Parts: sequence; structure tokens; C-alpha cells
Amino acid sequence: MASHIVGYPRMGPKRELKFALESFWDGKSSAEDLQKVAADLRSSIWKQMSSAGIKYIPSNTFANYDQVLDTTAMLGAVPSRYNWSGGEIGFDTYFSMARGNATVPAMEMTKWFDTNYHFIVPELGPDTKFSYASHKAVNEYKEAKALGIDTFPVLVGPVTYLLLSKPAKGVEKSFSPLSLLGKILPVYKEVISELKAAGASWIQFDEPTLVKDLDAHQLQAFTQAYTELESTLSGLNVIIETYFADVPAEAFKTLTALKGVTGFGFDLVRGSKTLDLIKGGFPSGKYLFAGLVDGRNIWANDLAASLSTLQALEGIVGKDKLVVSTSCSLLHTAVDLINETKLDDEIKSWMAFAAQKVVEVNALAKALAGQKDEAFFSANAAAQASRKSSPRVTNEAVQKAAAALKGSDHRRATNVSARLDAQQKKLNLPILPTTTIGSFPQTMDLRRVRREYKAKKISEEAYVSAIKEEINKVVKLQEELDIDVLVHGEPERNDMVEYFGEQLSGFAFSANGWVQSYGSRCVKPPIIYGDVSRPKAMTVFWSSMAQSMTARPMKGMLTGPVTILNWSFVRNDQPR
Repeated sequence: MASHIVGYPRMGPKRELKFALESFWDGKSSAEDLQKVAADLRSSIWKQMSSAGIKYIPSNTFANYDQVLDTTAMLGAVPSRYNWSGGEIGFDTYFSMARGNATVPAMEMTKWFDTNYHFIVPELGPDTKFSYASHKAVNEYKEAKALGIDTFPVLVGPVTYLLLSKPAKGVEKSFSPLSLLGKILPVYKEVISELKAAGASWIQFDEPTLVKDLDAHQLQAFTQAYTELESTLSGLNVIIETYFADVPAEAFKTLTALKGVTGFGFDLVRGSKTLDLIKGGFPSGKYLFAGLVDGRNIWANDLAASLSTLQALEGIVGKDKLVVSTSCSLLHTAVDLINETKLDDEIKSWMAFAAQKVVEVNALAKALAGQKDEAFFSANAAAQASRKSSPRVTNEAVQKAAAALKGSDHRRATNVSARLDAQQKKLNLPILPTTTIGSFPQTMDLRRVRREYKAKKISEEAYVSAIKEEINKVVKLQEELDIDVLVHGEPERNDMVEYFGEQLSGFAFSANGWVQSYGSRCVKPPIIYGDVSRPKAMTVFWSSMAQSMTARPMKGMLTGPVTILNWSFVRNDQPR
């Protein structure tokens, strides 16, 4: 009965880590205080998985900032500007790399594949010196072991680490970080040996770059790396985990032929073609970690459908070699539905946050082993059915309007020069007109006014007059600065996506559905559960009020549909 979780959110159900980090950065609490909050979060996550019946529980997926930065620290690949003098890397150097300090800038941050999470990009060059400088992976393994929980240490794989790195400042742009493979493997060997000595029996390497379109040289690096690590890994069960997309056929061939590897993990939610590759030939005697519970959304799993996929896979890889898993780390979803007291019961029954997904993984593993929890499965089937048939999901008027769209609706009826003429007549702008993007800084006072209005502590009248006063200030300022096309500053908007979502039907909002974006920063994505429509005008009231304050043109401002889609948890019952 094998179940596995690729990774888990670090922030805590109520963003405990965020507040501990920010308090430490502000000098309001000590390093020990931060370490205690982090250790408490880790132990509660491990215990939660253990009591849910998960067999393969990950460790070292927790990070005080970012898992790629943890790897940079493990390898001692600290850029010289941080004046690190060697030894174990502490919070000072670690957070300087992440956030910069009074004298030097932070390392660059970029999106982790196509998620809204951001990692700290390693800066490497031909002269980068590597040394084993952070024993976090081993320490966390031992920490869990002391609690009586044997975990599955997780490392960012060596090839993925290099493929995600960039040439450091002053290094030739053409420099390939992959050329450093031979220099980082000795550190990986030290880490593996220590984990083995500490009693680890399984180890997971995350190599998600295998889902990218890699050339032969890059694929060759995987073969080279794991051949080189083979003797160090002997006596350990090794799994290579991939996620976020299909593994291309060539990469699948390279991956499944790797030396000294016991099992392979695949995202079977976003990787539907990978399923065909597995059916077409999976190496005998190897474990398949089947990622069927979606780590990137908040919907309950269709357990019946997943179980039938698992039964088909069992016929290919064998009963004792199939492990039920998440599609990727649960880092990219909200933490726990139990803290959602305001969501209505029907919509809530359609959802699963990270804590619930752990339970789903275990339920599937038990069902596969012939111990199906009939009550759990039938409640799930009922929720799936209610979601399919709910009038809240399907809105006839929206369906009709979408069906009636014609090709011509996607093109403007007039051409640019006609529009330019009309605009110029009406607006009479100078040759090089000036404007700003649209939002002005939100003051503490503004936030307080919005909060009090939401909590019904002040009247609508008082709220409108406070916002009006702010818009008036912003308009006056722009006129003084002689800006040509004005904006109202958006003082009424809490967030560029949430503000619109709250006024549209088909959207729901969680109270604690926070997801880490980077460091201590979290976002709370709106949830699109049904057909979207607009009950009434959303921006006209404020825009027209703003226009009435000036003779200059005032821009209307909307967050565009693609941004709203990318920053929300979206429906999974229709194509994106």
C-alpha cells in the first residue's frame, strides 16, 4: 500500500512562517525564534502525513526562502559579493543572497517553470568553487527520525540545478553552467553518503527540467551524472521525480535507462502523453510513482477515475511497484480547507487543499490494495456529480454568448488611422503625451478605510468620501506635474485580480488559501468555479467620478482576462 507526497507547503496553515520571517528580518525576534517556528511547522507536517498513512514522506522540501537557494547553499556556490568566508552557511549569508543587504543586491529571482512560484537563480562561472556548506538535508532527515518518522530526503537534482543557473556577472554570456557538472557531483556524493550513514533508505532527486525540450548534449548530462553517482547511491533506493508537463519521448528513454535508479515519478495530471509512453514500455522491476492528485489546483480528485488509471498502470508495472503520488509538490496549492469557514458548503465539497490531497493520495493507495473506504469514495462521487450538474457552474446566458462569438468579433471594425484621427480630435494630445500605469501607492490610512468598510465599521457614505478625497489628491498631483492622460490611482482596489473577481459571478474567495510566491510573500488566488458573468458595472462609478474632477482625459483601467486566468485557481472541467 504505497503512497508518496512530492512536497508540501512551507508557510503554514495561517502563514506562520511568513510572520516569523518578517519579524526576524525586522530585528523583532531572534534566529532561535525563527528556527523554532520552522521546526514546529516541519514536525506538524511530518506527523500529519504519518497519521494520514503516507508511506513515503518527504523531508528537505521545507525552505526558509527557496529550495534552489538551499541547493546553492548546500554546494557553497555563494557569489563573491556576499563576502562569505567559508564554514556552514548561516542566516546572514543565506538571506543576503535572497534579499540583498545594506551594501549588495540580492541574487535574481525568476519563475519556477510555469507556476507563480519564484526561485533564486544560481550565478555560476568557470571559477566558482564548490564545497559542502549547508547540512540542511541531513539535519532535517535526522530531525524527523528523532520524531520517529523515517522520511524520504529530497534534493534538487544536479542537472536541473545547472540547467536553471545563469552565468555570473562578468562571465562570458556564452558560458554553459552545465560544464560544471563534474565539479558539483563530489558535493552531491558527500550529501548522499551522509544521508546513507544517517539511515536514509530512499532518496529523491527532483529533475523537472526533463519535461523541457532538451538537446542531446543536455540529455547526455543526465546519463553522465547518474552514472557518476551510481556507486555512491548503491544500497539506496533512488527516485527521480519530474513534474509540470509531459516528459518528451527522448527524455523518457534517457530517464528510464539511468543507472542505479529505483523509480521514476511523473505528473500524470499535466502529462497525459506520458501515460502512453509508460504503456508503451516501462523498465521491468522499477517503481512507478504515479502523480494523479493535482498539486497545482484546489479541486477534489475524481477518485473513481484515478483508481481506474491506477488499475491500468498496475497491469504494466506490477502491484508491488506502483506508488500513488501527487502530480508535483503541494507547494503550489493552498494549505488546509479546514480553515475556510466562510466558503459555502456546496463549493467547499468540490475542493481539496494540500491537507485534503494527502488524504486523497492515501485513500487511492488503500483502494488499490483492496481496502477501499466506500464511504469516502461515495462522498467524493456525490461531490463530483453535484459539481457537474450545478446551475452555479453552468450559466445558460454565458454559454449562449460564447457560442455566438464569430471570427469578426476578434477583430476591430475600424483601422488604426481612423481611430487615431478620432482620438486626436477628441483628446487633442501633444506630440509625446505622458501618462502613468495607473496605481498610486496605497497608504496605511487607505488600507484601514477599506478594512473598516469591509468589517462594516464605517458607512458606505464615509467610505466613498474617503476614497473620493484620495482620488482628488491624485488628480491634483498629476495636473501639477502636467501629466496629459490621468489615472485615478485605484485607491478602491485591494488587489488587481481580486477586485474584479469579487464583482464577477463564477468566482469564489478563500479566507486562508494563501500560496507562496517567493520568500515570505504569498498570494491568495481567486477560485474560478463556474461560467463568469458581470452582474453590474465594475469600474464606471469611480472612473466617472474621477473624470468629473478634471478637464484632462481620464483612463479607465481593467485587469486583463489572461492575467486574471493566470493568477487564479481555474476550473479543471474544461480546457484552459
